[in-house]
Amino acid sequence: MKISGFSYVRNGFEFGYPFIEAVQSVLPICHEFVMAVGDSGDGTREAIAKLDPQKIKIIDTKWDMKLREGGKVFAQQANIALDNITGDWAFHIQADEVMHENDLPKIVAAIEKNENNKSVEGFILPFLHFWGSYNYVRTSRRVHNHEVRIFRNDKLVRSYADSQGFRKYSTVDAYDQGEKGEKLLVKKINAPVYHYNGVRPDKVQKKKMHTFDFLHNAETNEDNYEGFDYQNVDRVEIFKGTHPAVMKEKIGSATSDFVFDPKKSVWKTKDKIMQPIEDILGFKIGEYRNYKLIK
Repeated sequence: MKISGFSYVRNGFEFGYPFIEAVQSVLPICHEFVMAVGDSGDGTREAIAKLDPQKIKIIDTKWDMKLREGGKVFAQQANIALDNITGDWAFHIQADEVMHENDLPKIVAAIEKNENNKSVEGFILPFLHFWGSYNYVRTSRRVHNHEVRIFRNDKLVRSYADSQGFRKYSTVDAYDQGEKGEKLLVKKINAPVYHYNGVRPDKVQKKKMHTFDFLHNAETNEDNYEGFDYQNVDRVEIFKGTHPAVMKEKIGSATSDFVFDPKKSVWKTKDKIMQPIEDILGFKIGEYRNYKLIK
């Protein structure tokens, strides 16, 4: 049984992605890691090349801005990396996602246990969405709870939508022609993804968000990256766990002084009504799932 890690990145330093830590966090259980590196000018490629030349394979790419609609360029880049892995299982980690070293044995054990059970096509992992600083996680109904991050290396599995998750298609051509595909049959591994999407200096965060919108075909001429307001959020809670060891240096050098004030929280009307109900029920009503969970 071999596990291949794969991801994609472009100008990771410029936009404050912990992409080095993302790769390092899964490398111990991967026999190889394939990274699609877009045309970067900030030293991203050079930094990846220094990590582990024996395990890491770099695929140089150029992002096609004609694929901006719906963020399709993200899926394209994920598929480029996916097409170059050789393992039995694929482990997708995005540039702002990091795994905890204590959870790696759980992942290996789950894969080994289900290796011969072909009805299990993949696994979902829970998410911890950090916001404002490394001390807070966003816990409202607006964030996704689970995503497919591990699956069998079936060449008919492709990145779905804007690289949100993965689905299985009848043929690669059918995928290219817009087939919706089939959701993967998955089990859950209780090994959370530490999602550091909302932990950057405010200027970098605003620039990242602007670029993200642009890559989803939003037309904007924003060039003032000052003043991103982390207080403009519905709900965050104090994080009481430990961070992955690979994040120690980055967390130690962080300068955020963000302190969440619940009195200033911003809720959409529907969410303000639904959140208390869902808190009592213990699940999200009408939750979108890009997978089929095997009980």
